[in-house]
Amino acid sequence: MEVEALAESLRQEGEVSSVSIPSEAGQPYEFRVKTSPEDWRGTVFYVNPYTGEYQQTQESSLDGFFMWNFRLHRWLLLDTETGRPIVGIATIFFFFISLSGLVLWFPKKLKWRNMKAGFKIKTSANWKRINHDLHNTLGFYACIFLVVMTLTSLCWSFEWYREAGSAVIGTKIFNRGGGPGFTSNENISAEEERSVAEIYKISSTELAYSGTTMISFPSEESQLYSIRKYKEDNWSPVTSDQLVIDRDGKVLNKEIFSEKSTNVQIASLIKPIHTGEIFGTFSKIIYFLACLIATSLPITGTIIWWNKRTKKKKSNKGRSGKRKAILEVQ
Repeated sequence: MEVEALAESLRQEGEVSSVSIPSEAGQPYEFRVKTSPEDWRGTVFYVNPYTGEYQQTQESSLDGFFMWNFRLHRWLLLDTETGRPIVGIATIFFFFISLSGLVLWFPKKLKWRNMKAGFKIKTSANWKRINHDLHNTLGFYACIFLVVMTLTSLCWSFEWYREAGSAVIGTKIFNRGGGPGFTSNENISAEEERSVAEIYKISSTELAYSGTTMISFPSEESQLYSIRKYKEDNWSPVTSDQLVIDRDGKVLNKEIFSEKSTNVQIASLIKPIHTGEIFGTFSKIIYFLACLIATSLPITGTIIWWNKRTKKKKSNKGRSGKRKAILEVQ
């Protein structure tokens, strides 16, 4: 079935805003439909491209739990004006604590013989040494990822930090304006308008490789087709090439991600760098392990502190006993 026919059948559910067409035949099309004025992001409907049957994504009992975690992570369950700066300040403390831990990891004498012990956990030692190695060694391995997460997260917390980062990088971070604006030709007649299938064919010609294509339909705000295509064998699953196409099929703009300057690429990848989506599942697993280690560091660090405190008390008690014995002899 044509995409127009599929979209038409979905209009009874609400305003159809976009469609994602997979590269593999037989896979369902993913439509986004604004089912209500409050549903500004749109609800996902999976559509069989052959029969037109569709199914709305079902709400899960975990949806509320994950949203609760999101609000806790971003704003500590407070309103954004209060929670955002608190999280930002705590993140700055975390950054300096991470750097101080990295400094303490290095031995006083920078020789390989002294450093190599910090790269491994001595499992045959007593529990105090194992706890120390868990804190010291795992913290070292996780530090680089934790610092990256910290530096990128501050872009959401403070506008001054985001502007400073934009100045350092040389391009605007979170540039949702999309660069120069494009407007549709108002003189396009109904006969000149291309179908979605034709727009898709034009995008496949302009971006001649296999990958998922997402087409945003013309709306009241913009009478243009906005297209993103994700290359299958790309180094990152989150990067895409973009097209802006008028209703008559004229290509108004073409952006190839690999042709963008390095600073623009970095600025556009701040979010996936922060969340670990940058390299797909592999980087997500690495980030998960790093966060798991970060969660354990306060525990292992507290145990190290307590052991040193107990040892110091015993040492002071031993010195007091010796001093008392000497006084008694005298």
